[in-house]
Amino acid sequence: MIVRIYTGEDGQTHFEALPPPAEASYNVPLQPGANLAFRCFPADYWSDWHTAPRRQYIFILAGLMEIGIGDGTTRRFGPGDVVLADDLTGQGHTTRSLGVPRISATVPVAA
Repeated sequence: MIVRIYTGEDGQTHFEALPPPAEASYNVPLQPGANLAFRCFPADYWSDWHTAPRRQYIFILAGLMEIGIGDGTTRRFGPGDVVLADDLTGQGHTTRSLGVPRISATVPVAA
């Protein structure tokens, strides 16, 4: 599953399911100077309202992540799920781990 979170014209973050790439090989341009970052989050991790620091893919490797948006909707993501964080303005979203430590890999991508 690939899900994009983005800022709509209403200034709120929304979810959008993205179709998986149809080509045998699909390249995404990285942000100049970008690094692949691995992060570990404790089981009780909570991040209040924030926007994405840059346009980036987040790959969930272990544990569970829940993202909440302004209308009260939440979505859960687990190992193998990919989130394209693209809500650079507006209210943003919340993020939390769900009961177990979470490991993710983040890759900044070009705009």
